[in-house]
Amino acid sequence: MSGTIVVIGGGFSGTLVAANLLRAAAGVRVILVNRSGWMARGVAYGTRTEAHVLNVPAGRMSAYAGDDEHFLRFARQRDPSVTGGTFVARRLYGEYLESVLEEAEGGAAPGSTLEHRVDHVLDVQPDGTGARVRLAGGETIEADRVVLALGNFAPAHPRVADSSFYARSRRYVRDPWRPGALDGVAPDSPVLLLGTGLTMIDVLLDLRARGHRGPVTAISRRGLMPLAHREHTAHPTREHLPPDLADGPATARAYLRSVRRHVRTVAAQALDWREVIGALRPLTVALWKRLPVAERRRFLRHVAVYWDVHRHRAAPQLSARLAGLVAQGQVHPQAGRVLSYAEREDGVDVTFRPRGAAEPTTLTVGAVINCTGPASDPRTLEEPLLQAMSARGLLARDPLGLGIEVGDGYAVRDAEGHDSEVLFYVGPFLKARDWEATAVPELRVHAANLAEALAASLSRAAADPALAPA
Repeated sequence: MSGTIVVIGGGFSGTLVAANLLRAAAGVRVILVNRSGWMARGVAYGTRTEAHVLNVPAGRMSAYAGDDEHFLRFARQRDPSVTGGTFVARRLYGEYLESVLEEAEGGAAPGSTLEHRVDHVLDVQPDGTGARVRLAGGETIEADRVVLALGNFAPAHPRVADSSFYARSRRYVRDPWRPGALDGVAPDSPVLLLGTGLTMIDVLLDLRARGHRGPVTAISRRGLMPLAHREHTAHPTREHLPPDLADGPATARAYLRSVRRHVRTVAAQALDWREVIGALRPLTVALWKRLPVAERRRFLRHVAVYWDVHRHRAAPQLSARLAGLVAQGQVHPQAGRVLSYAEREDGVDVTFRPRGAAEPTTLTVGAVINCTGPASDPRTLEEPLLQAMSARGLLARDPLGLGIEVGDGYAVRDAEGHDSEVLFYVGPFLKARDWEATAVPELRVHAANLAEALAASLSRAAADPALAPA
């Protein structure tokens, strides 16, 4: 077997696809293309802020599902006090992913190699049984298979009547993860954070680490903040799965009622609701796929925000820090909806309507920071590659705007519903297909499965001359 596989995106998903290919597939040339010079870190693990820790304990963060302690061994080499329940710094996990890639390259299967490109992919053009990958730097790579391992994109602008503020104001930060994005926030300036989820906590702690002392208001529709993990959390089991969930009606309401009912049952046994949420994890994909599109839409509209705060929890120390800042009056969570912005010389007047209030109110801040989380609707993404591929019908947006259409074998599905033979996808856009596809325990399995599928695809092509590249 031989062939060239271009992996576009050097974050977690792209790194793990490349590492699995190098470890298991002989004679493969893997080219990892990343727009930044930091391979294997991506947005999530590129942070240098010490307060940014993983939201999953170290014992569940192995890059390889078959070796649960792979990351734990790495972390203990740096700090022997780390246990399986420790929530370690994200920068350490970035170092781990770099080591994973280096280790895979050093122990690659016979004839397999890894090449790095720091560049931006402008277009991918399928050609028979392969594809041409055009880079912004002028290079064109002839590939047998292409993996879109595109990660998280800048948040979408929250809807307001006049959105011109987002385009013209220097006081607005659309992407808080962009290098230097928070440099212009004055230490004593009042700040508005749009969103009250995990990104809000990260940005808040980053601001405080920089010496910011001004008051912070965080607004979201319902004002819900992520709940906390317990200390020393165990691996989720199916022991406390709601007994009527899998066989009951495939509706958002039935799912919700089943989970609530079982939470009350375990609470009567002095058990924690987290046991129930954890038990759902192995079944979540199947539950999502059972739902018709109309029921998925209903889930997104009425249930998803509650699912997120219960399922995607904060590390205990981060949750405690946030609670302390709220108790001290330094942070003000607010349920409501922003209506408009009026910028003036010394700040921004933000008009919003608190949830349940008849009349709006106005808040004056020095900076507005978007913490609503990554955008996923390809129609709103300012990404030339996706725009070019979408314009030619090479990929299709899913009906709910959660990502792109991807087949069961990770093949990118085109506008006519056909699975590509050469284009594949792995990453958070799998949320459209599986719902549960944004955390390490799921993405590592997807990356390994895709690497296996790619190797099998190249083997079939090598055995059948009709499938070989022209």
